[in-house]
Amino acid sequence: MALDLALASLILSPNPNPPNVPSFPLPLKTPIITCSATKNKQMVRRDPSLDNQASKQNRLRFVQKLKTLILSKPRRFIPLSLLHRCRSYLSLPSPRPLLPIIHRYPSLFDLFHLPNHFSDSTLCVRLTPAAAALAARESILRDRLSDSLASKLQKLLMLSPPHHRLLLSKLVHLAPDLGLPPDFRSRLCNSHPDRFRTVDTSYGRALELVSFDPSLAVPIPVKQPRRLSGLIVDRPLKFKHLSLRRGVNLKRKHREFLIRFGDFPEAPVYSTEEGLEGLSAEMEEKRACGVVREVLGMTVERRTLVDHLTHFRKEFRLPNRLRGMLVRHPDMFYVSIKGQRDSVFLVEDYDDNGVLLVRDELLELKEGLVELVREGKRMRRERRQRAAAGDLGFGGGGSESDSEDENEEDGFVGE
Repeated sequence: MALDLALASLILSPNPNPPNVPSFPLPLKTPIITCSATKNKQMVRRDPSLDNQASKQNRLRFVQKLKTLILSKPRRFIPLSLLHRCRSYLSLPSPRPLLPIIHRYPSLFDLFHLPNHFSDSTLCVRLTPAAAALAARESILRDRLSDSLASKLQKLLMLSPPHHRLLLSKLVHLAPDLGLPPDFRSRLCNSHPDRFRTVDTSYGRALELVSFDPSLAVPIPVKQPRRLSGLIVDRPLKFKHLSLRRGVNLKRKHREFLIRFGDFPEAPVYSTEEGLEGLSAEMEEKRACGVVREVLGMTVERRTLVDHLTHFRKEFRLPNRLRGMLVRHPDMFYVSIKGQRDSVFLVEDYDDNGVLLVRDELLELKEGLVELVREGKRMRRERRQRAAAGDLGFGGGGSESDSEDENEEDGFVGE
């Protein structure tokens, strides 16, 4: 009886963990953000509209990279044997065949045989007439926007004290999101010697600022917060209102932290190293948020990969835990986990349906590329229907389903 009472008291003990048994926390399936200022953990609510925008970009990366490779060749085509050597740039694992992936985009890429002296023919890939026409329009538009694109590069350099210098190897990753041409190092850097120049550093070639333009050193104006609907009397609110996306619910401590954070004075975003000395931790984070906001405001879609920003942590004086800072401020940024790498959005430039409020001119060309991808899916679907009816025998890559296109996510090289 005494033994039974002892076991019962042990089982009903309020301490669930015996002294000699270690306790391990259960893994969380939902990502969380940690607010260091409030010591409080908040659950991240996913935004389907912005996640959908990130997924579309993931599916276009292979197309954009292959198009860039083809246009970089003088004769505007590339042999498939040479393309196999570029698998790392295309972010394709070795076991994955390349030819079926090219077959997925018949409206963009054309396969043809080129005769040579050493064998019967060489299989090559080139752009279709529609894709080549779109690339020509893109080149003309970028030439017309050369001054504004150069201003973007100049502003980026002005964000990096004290040397105002950025490595070209890092700028290559961010260049497509900024709308810069693939050959921006020769088309822009050498065409504006009054703004910047290329220099040699111990880490490689870098782009260095020549002149600091005060007219460009103006932060993006803060948009007015969304007005609350359904108010009986249209008058100023007695308590401060935090503007958040629809469906975002924060705990009180996190909300109070963001309201207090907004009351801090604006930190110098475009400044020299001397102007940044002696900043408090709060002002350092205020400036870091301002720098990320400026970079996202320069991008075509007001979004980029989080990895692209981490490349410039040292140059832009960003915190080591950059992703945590982005998630900690849902009133300014949204981090999407769709794809192989996380994307960050400037939420003030999107409405609740995930539509950009201000459209960039280069965005129309990207939408033309998306339409060509959709046209390729329709072409493949029609071929499969004819093959099923017995009118045409279709093999190779065309037998793959459209679901594989939806799941196609390719990343950037070297990231």
